[in-house]
Amino acid sequence: MTFEGAWSHGSEVLQKAGIAEYKIDAWYLLEYVSKIDKSWYYLHSKDEILEQKFQEYEMLLKKRSERIPLQYIIGSQEFMGLNFKVNSHVLIPRQDTETLVEEAVKRLESGMEVLDLCTGSGCVIISIMKQKTVRATASDISKQALLIAKENAKNNQVEVNLVRSDLFQNITGRYDMIVANPPYIPTEAIAALMPEVRDFEPIEALDGKEDGMYFYHKIVRQSRRFLKSNGYLCLEIGHDQGGRVAFLMEENGYRNVKVVKDLARNNRVVCGNLPAVK
Repeated sequence: MTFEGAWSHGSEVLQKAGIAEYKIDAWYLLEYVSKIDKSWYYLHSKDEILEQKFQEYEMLLKKRSERIPLQYIIGSQEFMGLNFKVNSHVLIPRQDTETLVEEAVKRLESGMEVLDLCTGSGCVIISIMKQKTVRATASDISKQALLIAKENAKNNQVEVNLVRSDLFQNITGRYDMIVANPPYIPTEAIAALMPEVRDFEPIEALDGKEDGMYFYHKIVRQSRRFLKSNGYLCLEIGHDQGGRVAFLMEENGYRNVKVVKDLARNNRVVCGNLPAVK
């Protein structure tokens, strides 16, 4: 079979499986198996693909047809122009979260200290460090997630102090900024998520308890003890949580609280600063 035929076959298989972006996913799997890119493909689309490679491709198509996320199959995801290793122990980095990085970078200056809670793959803090020269600490409750974050920091040539911690439990010191993308999906809403998310991404990184606000209450209230005067707290939120999180921050002494929209015009980030630590 030719490469062209293989891509067509893969697209058909994934379309029948109900994969929305079947043609794109079929391409990425072919690219991954064959170690080719689009430029090579358009010059060699009529070449025969090796039988062994086609069999490997078939195996990956089967996995994707079972709704295993593409990123977990190929083991990586691009975020802020960087490449991050991912597996089932960490959430897949999403473009929405780039808004959190952008808002953090706007408020940071060189030499500042930053704490990233619920770091997962480390995509947020690592992306910040590639744009600003800061001292960084990142934490997660998952040992497996921290191993992935450590590898991603090494691959992207930054040094991050990684701490295993349930939010602030094992955190010490004060920071100029705290960023976090905590679990924020209400428990009852998880069943309605796409199978790729519901069945394969780590539930502990998704479940924000009854109303999705559980971790915001803990982070906002406890963060005051870990921020320097005029320190910032920047949080990713669900599209319908902007007002509630902003009110919570203001209620706990944060000022200049701002709700920021992502590229899809959904509320995505809330940032505020703490004028004085009491």
